[in-house]
Amino acid sequence: MDIEDIGFGYHSRAPYASDPAKSRGRLVYEPESPTRTPFQRDRDRIIHSNAFRRLKHKTQVFIADEGDLYRTRLTHTIEVSQIARALARALRLDEDLAEAIALVHDFGHTPFGHAGEDALNSRMQPFGGFDHNAQGLRIVTRLEHRYPKFNGLNLTWETLEGLAKHNGPLSGPYAKNSAIPVTLAEYNKIQNLELDKFASLEAQCAAIADDIAYNAHDIDDGLRSGLLSLTQLENVELSGDILRLIKDEFPNLDRTRTGYELVRRQITAMVEDVIKHSLDLIHQLSPHTIDDVHGADHQLVAFSPLMTKSEKKLKQFLYDNLYHHEYVWKRRNEAEKIVSSLFDFYYEHPNAMPEEWFKTTIDLSDNGRARVISDFLSGMTDNYALREYRRLFDRATYLS
Repeated sequence: MDIEDIGFGYHSRAPYASDPAKSRGRLVYEPESPTRTPFQRDRDRIIHSNAFRRLKHKTQVFIADEGDLYRTRLTHTIEVSQIARALARALRLDEDLAEAIALVHDFGHTPFGHAGEDALNSRMQPFGGFDHNAQGLRIVTRLEHRYPKFNGLNLTWETLEGLAKHNGPLSGPYAKNSAIPVTLAEYNKIQNLELDKFASLEAQCAAIADDIAYNAHDIDDGLRSGLLSLTQLENVELSGDILRLIKDEFPNLDRTRTGYELVRRQITAMVEDVIKHSLDLIHQLSPHTIDDVHGADHQLVAFSPLMTKSEKKLKQFLYDNLYHHEYVWKRRNEAEKIVSSLFDFYYEHPNAMPEEWFKTTIDLSDNGRARVISDFLSGMTDNYALREYRRLFDRATYLS
């Protein structure tokens, strides 16, 4: 890697970066801010939204009542944002756009993390299903009610595109899945997000930063909880290599600091790998404009083949030993029961929701009522969902 190729924030953006002066704009026209670029303004709107604050009490891996030091969706999001900015700076991209996409990427998550999402998706199958990326788009284009002239946050096209394509193109030859989530497809009829193309490099930075962050901090939380051990990690390719280097350099280092040093070095190794390999990919394509990025036939911000292999092995280790650990799985089953039971109850008794939500269900079809319940339920924090579960099922006999 040539150090001269890396951006340190002192130089202008690369020609293939997203240019805020050439943004495709907002669905509802607004005069531009005299003090902020459009992408800075997006970032600020995201941070000041209700959905951003709710991330504080939403599960990453461990449910909110299990301890104060475990990651939540909010702390995870902040870590993703930091890594995304670092990558964007090194690749001479627009840091504000990368940060905005990173900060908004988990808005659509339900309470209790992926357990809640799976339960809600199961209940929503007859009504078009549930997908947290599509729900995030729904929140920022419809469900946030803060401004007098429009619903949602009226974010720029570039931020919406990055959110929608967090996992890559959604249609066309490069899509990973065959079906576009219903709510996302509906919005795309209003504003074309070019779902068959790759997103901006800033969006790609935010997406891979997500992988880097949770691969590292889930190790940290796993060690803290006692569900993972350093001995187990010694047998994982990437983490084991780092642990051996730490032991050679600090043979008497205690286990806690060894875990922190492992996480720190693993993030560094993955970030530096992405920077080096992405620069190689960019040089090979030699894009002159952002249109060249959108028109590429492959992702340009990526791990090297060697790191890709190591990262997949690490993910498999975490699935086998943390996410599917007996303790985590037990809490997962409890969470799925809570979300499923709440959905069923609200569907039969929509008047059990707050009045402003119940009123929106009146005269709706079954599909419409289910989608409103999905919106309400997915917006809950862990704590709120637990309180609602206790409230409703303690007094269910009086509402039937």
